[in-house]
Amino acid sequence: MQLRALRGAILCREDTKEEVTERTAQLLREMIQRNDVSTEDIVDIVFTGTSDIHSEFPAAAARHIGLTHVPLLCARELDIEGSPGKCIRVLMHFYTRKHLHELRHPYLEGARQLRTDLPE
Repeated sequence: MQLRALRGAILCREDTKEEVTERTAQLLREMIQRNDVSTEDIVDIVFTGTSDIHSEFPAAAARHIGLTHVPLLCARELDIEGSPGKCIRVLMHFYTRKHLHELRHPYLEGARQLRTDLPE
């Protein structure tokens, strides 16, 4: 098993507690499903949100879907001109037998523009 890092992002339609939780949970589920990640193999998850998200911590979604044993951290994304707003990004470290080229990094709900170079 190797330690790998998986990236993903999703855009929210609005800044509400329900939307932030729902969209973040959607992204986490997709990351886990696309890459056959066992929740026991997750080391930690780092979340960032753009400056227009302040209704809820994205990490709350991880707890909501049962990732209660995983260390989580939320941070503020850099406010870069021209970057999409209401954006939540995730960096997940986990153990897997997959090679780097086999990982599938989901960029959902309009966030694909952030990393068009990665395979879906």
